[in-house]
Parts: sequence; C-alpha cells; structure tokens
Amino acid sequence: MPDNSSVQAKASPTSSLASAQETKRQRVRMIIRAAGMLPVLLILCIGFHFLSEGRFFTGQNLGIVLQQAAVNTVLAAGMTFVILTGGIDLSVGSILAAAAMAGLTLSKLPDLGSLWLPAAVLTGLGLGIINGALIALLRLPPFIVTLGSLTAVRGLARLMGADTTVFNPSIPFAFIGNASLPLIPGVISLPWLSVIALLVIFGSWLILRRTVLGVHIYAVGGNESAARLAGIKVWAVLIFVYGMSGLLAGLGGGMQAARLYAANGLQLGQSYELDAITAVILGGTSFVGGIGSIWGTLVGALIIAVLSNGLILIGVSDIWQYVIKGLVIIGAVALDRYRLQGSART
Repeated sequence: MPDNSSVQAKASPTSSLASAQETKRQRVRMIIRAAGMLPVLLILCIGFHFLSEGRFFTGQNLGIVLQQAAVNTVLAAGMTFVILTGGIDLSVGSILAAAAMAGLTLSKLPDLGSLWLPAAVLTGLGLGIINGALIALLRLPPFIVTLGSLTAVRGLARLMGADTTVFNPSIPFAFIGNASLPLIPGVISLPWLSVIALLVIFGSWLILRRTVLGVHIYAVGGNESAARLAGIKVWAVLIFVYGMSGLLAGLGGGMQAARLYAANGLQLGQSYELDAITAVILGGTSFVGGIGSIWGTLVGALIIAVLSNGLILIGVSDIWQYVIKGLVIIGAVALDRYRLQGSART
C-alpha cells in the first residue's frame, strides 16, 4: 500500500508548476489590461508614418492630430461618466451644435459678447440635466430619452440660427480654437484645444478616482440595486453624469465655435456621438457599466484621430473612411464583449 506522504511529495512539484503557470498567466492578463489600447495606438502611428512616406511624425501633422482629437476627447470624457453608470447619451452631437449656436448668437451682442463661452457651456449643462431628470426621476430608458433628445435638440439648434450658418469672425477668445501654448518657445507648442482636453481628462480623473462621488458612479454602474440599498442616491448620481455629459458637450460646442468662427445647427456635430462612444469603448470602459478608465478614453480618442488623419495621409477616399470607421465601432463593441467574457473566466 503506497505511502500517502510519498504520493503528495510526488504530486507537489506538478501542482506547484501548474500554480506558477497560472500566476504567470494572471500577470500577463494584468499587464494587457493595464496597457489597454496603447500598443494599438503606437502601432497605428508607426504604420501610418511608413505608409505616408514619413509625413505622419512631423510637427505640423501631430498638431493637426491633437486638434482633431481635442473635441472628441472632451465629448468622450462626458460619455465615460454616463457609460460607467450603464447608460448612454446619443444627444451629445446635437447638444454641441445647440451650445455653439447659442454661444455664437450671444457673441454678436455688443454688451454680452464676452459671455458667449459660459453661455455655451451652460446651455449644454441645462440640456444634459433635462436628460438626466427624465432618466432618473421618470425611470425612462437612457437610449430612448437621448435618442429623442438627439432629434429635438438638433431642431432647437436649427431654430436658433433660422436654419442658416451663424458667423462671427471677431468672436472673443478665438485663440482657444486656433492658437497654441508654447511649451518650449520656437520648438514645441501645444494647441489650446488640446490643453483644454487634457484639463478635462485630469479633472474627470480627480472626480472618478479621488472623490466619494466617483465611488458612487462606479457603484451605480456595477449594481444599481445594491447601490440604492447601500444608501447611495442613485437619482442624484444619474442627473450628475448626464449633466456632466451635457456640460462637456457644451464646452465642445464652444471649442468648435472658436475654431471655425461659425456654426450651423444642421451640420455641426453630426455623428459626433458615435466617435465619442467608440473612444470610450476602445479605452476599456464597458457598456454594462462599473468598469472603465478616463485615461483609457483619452487613448481611444487619440486612436480615432490617428486613424482619421492617417487614412487621409495615405489617400483613402471619404467613402472608405466611413466604412473603416464603422468597422472600428463594431470591433470596439466586440472587444468589450470579449473583455467581459475574459473577466467572467478569471
């Protein structure tokens, strides 16, 4: 009859090896999750640099990429708050247009012109709070509410300008849309739009990771019923996140108005919500809520900007750019589903 201790002694090296391999696999998974989509961003940059015959990594082009990413980064930051609670905001493009129209209209008034930017931001905040109140207090589905807002607010934006383009070539604070902040004078500068976007990302990170409110946002997204039982005012959290999404969409409208000196209620902001959602999902925030990072959202927004810029540099037509962007959106959702399945297995 074999001695149990000898059997255990023989089995222990095998079990130790299996345990070590599992630990190694877990470490690899953790590294992959921490890196997120950053390797993809780097590969895209290098790939487009070679495909464009060295035109990607130039100071002028990188400045263009940062400008292209700025507004979407701001919108995506607001969208991150919403998606972390398990919601969605399809109205941000329309809110951006309405805010830009409100700001530009006010900028043409002699006595109130300098208040156009706060007016744009407050317009976005007000519209976002209305979305949040309908969702939180009337218990209406976020998809339906914001889909309705997408159309209604777009109509409001068109009414503000009587369905025409509003111009103001002397709009105050236009420098934020077209000038750059010199980091090393004559060598390196950063577009003011990008400075604003980075400040928004940093502020969002502080709220989400350094405040009780941030903990509540993650809790509501993780399990709304449990959060309610724990004493969290879910309705207040929901109104806040949709208000934040609207506020940042309003800021995005102000950024676009400063960059273009003009706004059109019909055209401005079309499909911006899709780019914002794609950036959030690419950045690792889950559609089901409770999981995500604002820094990942920044990487996601940069991926979209690099993709758009790179495709133009290598001569891809507008038609194919839409096709590729659509595939990226589908891929982002598929990636989110894969991440959820991987989390369930581990």
